[in-house]
Amino acid sequence: MHDLSACELLQHYRRGSLSPVEVARATIAHIERWEPRLHAFYRFDPEAALAQARASEQRWQRGEALALDGVPLTLKENIATAGCAMPLGTAALADATPALADAPPAARLREAGAVLLGKTTMPDYGMLSSGLSSLHAAARNPWDQSKGPGGSSAGAAAAAAAGYGPLHVGTDIGGSLRLPASWCGIFTLKPSLGRIPIQPPYAGRVAGPMTRTVADAALMMVPLSRPDWRDGMSLPAQDIAWQSAPLDLRGLRIGLWTDAGWGLPVDPEVQGAIEAAARLLEQAGAIVEPLAPFSTRAMIDGLDRFWRMRSWLDISALAPERRARVLPYIRQWVAAGEHCSAAELFQGYSQMAAFRDSAIAACQAFDFVISPVAPVPAFEAELASPLDDPARPFEHIAFTVPFNFSEQPAASINCGCTKAGLPIGLQTIGKRHDDLGVLRFSATFEALRGPQKPWPTP
Repeated sequence: MHDLSACELLQHYRRGSLSPVEVARATIAHIERWEPRLHAFYRFDPEAALAQARASEQRWQRGEALALDGVPLTLKENIATAGCAMPLGTAALADATPALADAPPAARLREAGAVLLGKTTMPDYGMLSSGLSSLHAAARNPWDQSKGPGGSSAGAAAAAAAGYGPLHVGTDIGGSLRLPASWCGIFTLKPSLGRIPIQPPYAGRVAGPMTRTVADAALMMVPLSRPDWRDGMSLPAQDIAWQSAPLDLRGLRIGLWTDAGWGLPVDPEVQGAIEAAARLLEQAGAIVEPLAPFSTRAMIDGLDRFWRMRSWLDISALAPERRARVLPYIRQWVAAGEHCSAAELFQGYSQMAAFRDSAIAACQAFDFVISPVAPVPAFEAELASPLDDPARPFEHIAFTVPFNFSEQPAASINCGCTKAGLPIGLQTIGKRHDDLGVLRFSATFEALRGPQKPWPTP
């Protein structure tokens, strides 16, 4: 039962061939087999989940079922849920007080009847593309437990790949949905800025669905995209048919972007998988053309200075004994922020606009752009990043970070594996606000790529 998609579960519930309580029990038992090795959960609450499942079962029996009634769900630690503390993955905030209210993604999915199993782990402050944390045991990748799942939506990606139910939500400000999705072989949509209301909102930050199938992500977008006044950056409400049919690729212009212009070189196996995906699209009638690099070292270096300064302000405000509990890698990374000048800070902040303008201009000629998500496969679970060097922290996000600030939707979908069996993600980028187009394109590729490897088992 834990391997069934949300769409399949809802069909079973309608027919009466499965009940939410049966599914919750089966999923909880499956999690208990995996979790001692994966460390995907910050807070796992089986009793609360079973109580929600019983309430859902009664709604189905009364003919009053909600849109996602009885479907198991996890939420990332930094998505507030009423009554649950939010320590942001760091031991410095281990005694954080419980949240008073659900953040918008949590509220919308509860209203739709999803059964919340618990909260998934993240690294300190969400500032790593790994599952390394000063508060939690390092999260592990179900495909190879010596590797990490990526981050910062680390636990969410591991949970999705391992079958902790079908629905998961993470967040992204530089690749934190797409990178772990790529390294764990699942699907995710980083939506356009404001498409999914979030709290707190700020430049580049989004929440998004993390699922095994495109159809399940589309199902989640119905409630997740509903408006919420608490996000002052959210888009106006739109009536979007999220579960539309896949696209006809004939005649579509696809940009193939495999040189980011900076960062780690693309691993040959990753390059081969992306080029194979491009050939599949061409065989389906798309016109695939190369896209030249459009972002620069100056852009990421400036953004790095801005992020260091912002994080330094947060961490330096802690009492010394709390500051000492922050992951050493993060402390080293933020230290340079103490000496950032006003001119450097302004120049760094300005790189968000530079990323936006260059990305939008580069993509303008194409219906969609495809690229690697990450230049390398999953890396060791004990490392903070592929290079594990706080002086060079962002060499692996060159393909993802531009689209956080261009506000374009971008998805990751599995397109192959390395010889060692590690997943490789294909990134699909659409025009600003064309989230539905990216979902439909991803559904088309999902059908083209053919059967996948069986999901890992405990």
